[in-house]
Amino acid sequence: MKPTLLAIDTSTENCSVALQVDNTVISREMESPREHSQRLLPFVQAVLEEADIKLSDVDGLIVGIGPGSFTGVRIGVSIAQGLAFGASLKVNGVSSLDAMALEGSQNRVTDWIISAIDARMGEVYWRVYQHRDGHLQACATAKVDKPEQLNLAAELERHGYQASESIGYVGTGWETYREQLAATVAVTPQSLNCVLPTAEAMLRWAQLYNEPAVAADELEPLYVRNEVTWKKLPGR
Repeated sequence: MKPTLLAIDTSTENCSVALQVDNTVISREMESPREHSQRLLPFVQAVLEEADIKLSDVDGLIVGIGPGSFTGVRIGVSIAQGLAFGASLKVNGVSSLDAMALEGSQNRVTDWIISAIDARMGEVYWRVYQHRDGHLQACATAKVDKPEQLNLAAELERHGYQASESIGYVGTGWETYREQLAATVAVTPQSLNCVLPTAEAMLRWAQLYNEPAVAADELEPLYVRNEVTWKKLPGR
């Protein structure tokens, strides 16, 4: 039997929860950037009730640790810590950039993926991945930069990119700065149809890539930078 796992994420505009019980995954999600604190726990309760289990029946907890909205990351991490303390659970932290790269790779396979989140203040959080032997390999740590100062072509070549290989992209960073980011890549990147991270993708990442579980009081958010801001995206 697979472990029963609960994943939660509020690191971006998307508030999402996913519960894995055996081979079934039950999820709830909604884009509600200013209502995460009101929606997250009811979502958790809803998936537990649908599975007819209690939090005490869960074997492990997974949470999105960012980067993303400072407030959203803080809400997710603090609620995860509260749930973990209450049920004596360890916690796996998963990056929002990693979750989107995995989701995108399952929508369409490309040799490389560039995951980017709109970080506000004219910047993006980003990370590059290589798709090798059916697995994603992150090429460096998550960074934050102004799109016009990035040279993604040089970054890809530094990690072994070949001209014949395909490149995919995920995340809100590409929605906001598509022209600036695409201009720094040697070939036209393909959309992998993933804009926001989900708890379900984080649940898959934690199991596929064996993210280490930590005690609740050791859980660290991934802010990437110290300055923070939040602004609702146009149309969201």
